Amino acid sequence: MFTGLVEEVGVLEAIQGNEQASRLVIRAQQVLEGVKLGDSISVNGICLTVTSYTNRQFSVDVMPETMNKTSLRQLRSGQRVNLERAMRLGDRFGGHIVSGHVDGTGMVASREVNANAVVFRIEAKSQLLKYVIVRGSICIDGISLTVVDVNDNGFTVSIIPHTLANTSLADRRPGDLVNLETDVIGKYVERLLGYQNLGGTEKSGGLSLAFLQENGFA
Repeated sequence: MFTGLVEEVGVLEAIQGNEQASRLVIRAQQVLEGVKLGDSISVNGICLTVTSYTNRQFSVDVMPETMNKTSLRQLRSGQRVNLERAMRLGDRFGGHIVSGHVDGTGMVASREVNANAVVFRIEAKSQLLKYVIVRGSICIDGISLTVVDVNDNGFTVSIIPHTLANTSLADRRPGDLVNLETDVIGKYVERLLGYQNLGGTEKSGGLSLAFLQENGFA
């Protein structure tokens, strides 16, 4: 479990393998403090397992499913990546609930300066946008952000200078892919209400207004 508060921006030193299955070697410092084999580290919002490490870098294996569903397939050596260690019990929870399980990718459609902020417009598919709400939480490349606006083909987020200076969003330009993880609470609520996670068709049974009324809840 993560919070979406990036601890460090690392650098991808090497990609071993191919576009289907790879081993990434990432240069880092802060996230290596106390690291152990098998630890989870969020890399651009993706929960990955440490398979080897030194005092200046660590390696993670990436399977075909992850390569196909995330922006990792477009990473190149030398690019910067957002890093966060899994949270510890008792840590401050400054972001929002982030699982590190990316729902899909979006594309940076525009980037505009607005006073002291930079507003990013992200285009995404409808099956992701149905979980995105104004003033709700969204995780972009591992960064916990607040949604400013939503329409039929995308949403906007406003980035303060601190976030821009301390994450890889500073490198993102129109046309770039970003990893998206929507608010997990919305997905669970949908499932409990009796809808299929991806298809959006109603199932028989499940929680409904009629059921609540019949049982004295409404």
